[in-house]
Amino acid sequence: MKILVSAKRVTDPDARIRLRSDLSGIQSEGLEFKLNPFCENAVEEAIRLRDSQGGEIVAVSIGSEDAGTELRRALAMGADRAIRVAGKDDELDSDLVARVFVKIIEAEKPDLVIFGKQAVDGDSNQVAQLVAEYLGWGQACFVSHPEGSAGMTSQTPGLKVANGKALAVREVDGGAEIVEVDLPAVVSADLRLNEPRLPTLPNIMKAKRKPLDERTFADYGISPTLKVKTVRYSNPPERKAGIKVADVDQLLDKLTNEAKVL
Repeated sequence: MKILVSAKRVTDPDARIRLRSDLSGIQSEGLEFKLNPFCENAVEEAIRLRDSQGGEIVAVSIGSEDAGTELRRALAMGADRAIRVAGKDDELDSDLVARVFVKIIEAEKPDLVIFGKQAVDGDSNQVAQLVAEYLGWGQACFVSHPEGSAGMTSQTPGLKVANGKALAVREVDGGAEIVEVDLPAVVSADLRLNEPRLPTLPNIMKAKRKPLDERTFADYGISPTLKVKTVRYSNPPERKAGIKVADVDQLLDKLTNEAKVL
């Protein structure tokens, strides 16, 4: 089975983000970057499927040359080879990313495509659904492993592939939903799907020798025209300092008339 998986480079979600003075974007100087946490779950699930059924895993990222670091991490986790399509984060939108993935999928012809549910930088949660729509494939998004729901245990797979079908479990309010789709299909991984492995030192060294192809939009005949343009960014409002109240009556008054939560 051939699996294509996303491996996006994102800013560390624990880092303090600062905006440029003109509010045109974030200051990247001094920021730490990492493999998108949702993509880590996607890579881990791809490895588990490959190890149990055989096949090949192709990790894909669209970004600058630095994105090769995150692709090498995916390779160190267990992916077999990688593809990086050159691009800049501030010159991408979900539709352009989806169109690039469609071209790669048409060229690679995988049996299954696994995306991270969303990227922690933009949080758009659109690419997997767009790719499925453009390809006309079935999709099972937000695949999770809600242990205890629908009789699931730690040994129950959140994603099972057999007999040309993918059986996926999605966490919903109050329980779990089971979705079955025909292969080839698009799946997106949620954080509770699995526990991503840490690359071992030997595998990190092996990853340096695994193939990493460099491509461009032109290689796939894609115009980098954006449908969505980010006009500017803004900082969240600063949190006001708390106050002390004299008694319960004053607290109730402020909650009712100022905070308006009662």
